[in-house]
Amino acid sequence: MPTSATPAIERIARVLAGRQLSLNGEGNDPHAAGRVDATWQEHVDDAYAILHTLREPDAQMAQAGDVTVWRKMIGAVLERPAG
Repeated sequence: MPTSATPAIERIARVLAGRQLSLNGEGNDPHAAGRVDATWQEHVDDAYAILHTLREPDAQMAQAGDVTVWRKMIGAVLERPAG
């Protein structure tokens, strides 16, 4: 199974930063990559909040896979410090 070398919290924080800064999101910067690199850490708390919300899968998610595995995977991210 392919895995990412970038931690989940960082990936989520980068998406949040990109949405805020990029012209493709809610921002006005057509080339926001550098600013995302510089500011993604400002979104780490929001990234953790999102994962806390996702700890418990909804019914559709539970039907698609193993709830115990899901909880362990999300729990592993929440236990590990960011960065």
